[in-house]
Amino acid sequence: MKRRASWLILFAALAHAQAGKESLPPPDVADAAYGPHERHRLDLWRTRTAQPAPLVIYIHGGGFRSGDKRTLPPSLLTRLLESGISVAAINYRFSQHAPYPAPMEDGARAVQFLRLHAKQWRLNPRAFGATGASAGAGIALWVGLRDDMAQPESPDPLRRQSTRLQALALAAAQTTYDPREIARVVGQAAARHPALEPFYGLRGDELNSEKAERMFREASPVNYATRDDPPVLLLYFEADKPLPPDAKPGDGIHHPRFGLYLKERMDKLGVECLVRYPGDGGPPIDLSAEIAAFFRRHLHASGSGAKRGLR
Repeated sequence: MKRRASWLILFAALAHAQAGKESLPPPDVADAAYGPHERHRLDLWRTRTAQPAPLVIYIHGGGFRSGDKRTLPPSLLTRLLESGISVAAINYRFSQHAPYPAPMEDGARAVQFLRLHAKQWRLNPRAFGATGASAGAGIALWVGLRDDMAQPESPDPLRRQSTRLQALALAAAQTTYDPREIARVVGQAAARHPALEPFYGLRGDELNSEKAERMFREASPVNYATRDDPPVLLLYFEADKPLPPDAKPGDGIHHPRFGLYLKERMDKLGVECLVRYPGDGGPPIDLSAEIAAFFRRHLHASGSGAKRGLR
């Protein structure tokens, strides 16, 4: 989602600065269509290994209204490929094309598409992770924390594939899209972010309806947290401070309290959830290095996939 500057740009800029501002290399698979819409496209970079490799799926940010798969940070791509992990980057429908749940369902469909083609592209279907920033992080969390959306009896082989993920490492994630919870956890200014209404496709009085309440619950990743969830790393670049009285609508939409809110739930469930932000007592955040290290630790060790229900 957007604030004064797009976090998808900041996410890429941070990694570009660390990587010497190199550009993305050509993908091994370019603009593969994972669905019927023109935005249903993905790129794939394959790590150089003869064995089926883990996969990380990058989902871009942009307030569900803008952005592109080519904002994948080159430094992150390089670190993952050098770690023996293949990388996919996806586009998805914006809220102006189709509101919630379309962007989230597109994320799930991309996971299923990549699993369907795992053998062809030498991917390990039992070791899939996802990364991204802001809205993209929210999509990844929504897919990653939900129960498996596979439809085993479907005649469509894609829909029979698992949507489960084995690790999530995200930047500036919103863990709830319920304006009431955002106001309580972060502040009223964040709850008034201008992207929320078009995300839901609701206007005016509709935001106070039973339909809206149901959508708020269903859209919020935190509500799907269970004991069999994958490990999560959440990186933020704002300090954990209350919003000022003069905060403008949208301020705080990338606040670390989103991450701490999910961590409280995950800790009670016994699921690993790490939250990093300035002033947390840890070292300075190296975005690409920390994300790559997290995936190395979890994806190379998740070959069985048993915890996330894969068979």
